[in-house]
Amino acid sequence: MTSRIPRDSRLRLVRPRPLAAAPRAMNQRRSRRPAPRPPEGTPAPAELAGMARLGLADAARVARWADAALGPGRDGATADGKATLSDATAERAARDLGLTPDQVRADWDTARLAGLVEVHGDSARPGWRLRAWDRDDSAVLRGWVALFDAWSLACPEPEGHEPAAVAEVVSAIPQTLTFLQLSAGPVPVEQLLDLLEQRVTELRTARCEIPYGPRPEPPAEPAPTDAPLAPLLDWALRALASVGALTYGDGQATLTPLGSWAVWVKLEQICVAAQSPAGNIEQSAEDMLRGCAQLRPNAARAEYRAWLAARTVGGAVTELLAAARGEDALLRGLAFEALRVVGAPAEPDVRAVLDEPTLRPYALLWLAEHDGADPEDAHEVLTREEATWLWVDTAAAVADHGEAPLLVRHLESAVQPTVPMLLDEVRAVGHPRTVQVLVALAAAHPDPALAKAVRRAAFQVHTGGS
Repeated sequence: MTSRIPRDSRLRLVRPRPLAAAPRAMNQRRSRRPAPRPPEGTPAPAELAGMARLGLADAARVARWADAALGPGRDGATADGKATLSDATAERAARDLGLTPDQVRADWDTARLAGLVEVHGDSARPGWRLRAWDRDDSAVLRGWVALFDAWSLACPEPEGHEPAAVAEVVSAIPQTLTFLQLSAGPVPVEQLLDLLEQRVTELRTARCEIPYGPRPEPPAEPAPTDAPLAPLLDWALRALASVGALTYGDGQATLTPLGSWAVWVKLEQICVAAQSPAGNIEQSAEDMLRGCAQLRPNAARAEYRAWLAARTVGGAVTELLAAARGEDALLRGLAFEALRVVGAPAEPDVRAVLDEPTLRPYALLWLAEHDGADPEDAHEVLTREEATWLWVDTAAAVADHGEAPLLVRHLESAVQPTVPMLLDEVRAVGHPRTVQVLVALAAAHPDPALAKAVRRAAFQVHTGGS
């Protein structure tokens, strides 16, 4: 009897889609509320990104120089083989770039704070933002916001002040910035000082606790936090001006367009953290991911940000990876989408799971995108076996949560050029859901001959035959 199984059933393949492409295709429900809009008069994102590029041009220049001169295997590497900015390296960069060594070090520090350079242990390497600097406005703005968040590191704090007083001012500055934004114009420093003193007093009052039992005698000398706050306010305003968040002079301060936009972004994040769009902020990682499964990608990312904002980074990453280790392949893909929102702080933990076969393909794709690879091309870091394993895992997510036509279309993302080759490699890869995936695909496919071939492959895997 002649077999009806096609000998060379070629698939009309498209470029393999990035991680969790199939789950994304399922997330077609509209978000529950429109994205918030910035205040009227805020420049467009492209214009804001242009301002950020201009302000960080010197830092980007030094980062690119370091990328070219200090990379592994290049003659410009430092004597100890570590891509760090030693004195000799700073002097060399100064000669090459026409700067002073102090300017090079200042620009290097700015590049590190903005994520243009990332330090890993004793070595440094270009950050993913540097790779995307010229083509991705959102990467540029995220880099500038990272610098804005690190304003207290941008300038040395004044000497003679206790760390507690400095910490109080750093904690109180967000309210000062909010007042500047609401004022939408220059504000006298005296007014900002009054506001700062009120906020610091509130922080001290909220921290005050009345102990039970005998109370100890107060110290003889005055508390260090009683020192005047004017020098610390001056330091904070100068530091914020150095990162481009405001202008400071003639006894007044004014937010720049970038600074005003960043303050608005921070306020929105606070609102999101207070009440997540879909109400999953108090859920476990697994339940939160399940709640996001039916959201469109943008709405899901907003939910991830809200969930992350309410937790420490380390705890959130640990919980997401635990959810990814479960049996639900859809949650595995969504967990790594949430880890993309975490960004650089998640890298050590993601790198640590490379030895886990279940998570390795996801981790490799995450790391490739983190290092600047285009999401459409990130799959190239996978071996053929890893790509096949990921194809089966994504198919399992579609089979469990999607619709039959989507599972049929998932065939187009396979790296194999023919159905027989795909089935051979799927059988060999040893994914625990192989039988269920093949049975679901056979039931969904409209081509009787192809469905028969897939059912036969499922039977062979189930019985251990060939």
